[in-house]
Amino acid sequence: MARNRDTFNEINITPLTDIFLVLLIIMMVIAPLLDQQGLNLAVPNNVETQDIKQENKLISVTVSDDDRYYIDEQEISGEELEAVIKQRSKDFPEGLLILAQPESSHGAVVKLMDRARNAGVTNISVAES
Repeated sequence: MARNRDTFNEINITPLTDIFLVLLIIMMVIAPLLDQQGLNLAVPNNVETQDIKQENKLISVTVSDDDRYYIDEQEISGEELEAVIKQRSKDFPEGLLILAQPESSHGAVVKLMDRARNAGVTNISVAES
């Protein structure tokens, strides 16, 4: 009794094609994320912030523990930040120094960075006050 077997001469590429399409979709989703630019932050060494203020022509903005902004010990509201920073950047061309208190929120510091970027400031330093 001889069985008549058909030989399998072709490779089924449907699963391989499915895998390639899934990989293509993943790459299409991830590719735009690779082009995002981050913030260039210059973190000062363990140098006293008073020395930094005196040596450089930086705008110093203090973020208090209750997320209030102070420039030269004068409180600035969140809405006025961009206008004040834009005006002061003419006198202080080297950038912005953010003096964040330990209990200030991350959101308040990021908001300040965004407002400074919108005002045209390119150099931003962050220090703990």
